[in-house]
Parts: sequence; structure tokens; C-alpha cells
Amino acid sequence: MVFEKLLDPVLSPLLGLPPILIMLILSLVISLIITLIYKYTTNQSLMKQLKDEIKEFQRQMKELKHDPSKMMEVQKKAMQTNMKYMMHSMRATLFTFIPIIIIFSWMSANLAYEPIAPQKEFIVTANFDDVASGAASIKVPEGLTVLGNDTQQIANKRVSFVLKGEEGNYADDKAIRVEYHEQAAFKSVMVTNGPRYAPVVEGSKSGNIKSIEINNEAVKVLNIFGWRIGWLGTYIIFSIAFSLGLRKLFKIY
Repeated sequence: MVFEKLLDPVLSPLLGLPPILIMLILSLVISLIITLIYKYTTNQSLMKQLKDEIKEFQRQMKELKHDPSKMMEVQKKAMQTNMKYMMHSMRATLFTFIPIIIIFSWMSANLAYEPIAPQKEFIVTANFDDVASGAASIKVPEGLTVLGNDTQQIANKRVSFVLKGEEGNYADDKAIRVEYHEQAAFKSVMVTNGPRYAPVVEGSKSGNIKSIEINNEAVKVLNIFGWRIGWLGTYIIFSIAFSLGLRKLFKIY
């Protein structure tokens, strides 16, 4: 939530765009940042030299297939050079690691699931440990309504309730409350026409209640011949394509 708030002022305007366009923009921006950091935090002359040496070793190994002992000697040199290359690359990785984690946290909090619309039914499920049995009940704040019985029997270590509600952010003292014997666990939920949603799963330290989750539908950003891909898979595909193009454009080794 802290990372989300850090980036909200900058990235929130993107949430009005289609998810695939958001991923295109973010993938391009992140790939550009990583490429530029890599270029200016590494010795490109040395990186080129090491890469050329690795290619030369690979060529020699192909020619020495008939002589395993000599091929092994060349392979050892290639591995040593490759290790040097990787060690020099690590500096750029250290510079980009924390910013990328922050951006990924924001994307996970905003692009992974569909929001819950006002008066749309949704399911709240409480998960219990192995020894829990009997009934659990749910208490909801003003603005939310339980459809059906607000007390249900635990089955297969879980109990589910169907809810719907008016637009609002039901968190903190307005959060949903699940009660089991003398125990209570809380779950925030956001009902909105916008792109926001509360964390889908929240852990609980309340005795037998392990977690509470809401059935937000996962967003599928990309559809490749029927293979529907979420935000992370889409980012990986786009970022690989952008990174390859940018490395050639900036002559990165």
C-alpha cells in the first residue's frame, strides 16, 4: 500500500486507458529506464570486449567438437569470461531492483483484478485451519448487504457469503468482520465504478481464521489465439520485445 501511494500521483491517470495500452506504456517506459541505467552504469567498451570473447570461444568450441579435451579447456575460459560479464552487469541490476519492485507493486495493486461495481454481487470467503468446525458469521457496515444467511457452516475449511453494496471504500472501522466463536477477522473491500480494488486476499492472525478473500475476477490483458494472459505475462512479453529493440537502438552490449 505504501508503494501504491508513492506512484499514484504519477500513474493513476493511466487507469482510464484500456489495460493493454497501460501495459504497452509501462513496459516501454520501464524498458527504457533499465536500458539507460544499464548503458551508463556499465563500462560498455569492456562489455563489448567480453561479449566478443564469448562469441569467439563459442566459435572455437564448435570447431573442437572432435577434440573433447581441448573443447573443455575453451569451455572453461568461456565460463570465466561469462562470469566476468555477469558480474559487471550486476551493478546495473542493483540500481534498477528497488524501482522495479515499486512499479511492480503498483501494477499488482491496480491491474491484476476487475473492480467490484456498485450493486454487483460478490463473494467473501473466509479460510480456516484444519481444526475449525461449526458455524461462522459475517458482519457488514452500512452500505453493504448480505444476500442470504449471515451465518454459515464451515465446509472444507472455508465459509462463503454473498454480498452487494453501494459505492464506497469499506476499510478500517468500516471493514467486513468475520466472526468465529470468540475470534474475529477483518477484510477491506472497495465498491466502485472506477478501476480500483482492495487487496483480494488478506491474511489473518485471528486464531483459526487464516485469511479472507474476495472473488474479484482476474484481468486478462492479452489474448493470443485463445491463450489469455494477465498483467505480469503481458509485461514480460512486451518488455522482452522493447528491451531487444532498445538495446540495438542504443548499441548496448
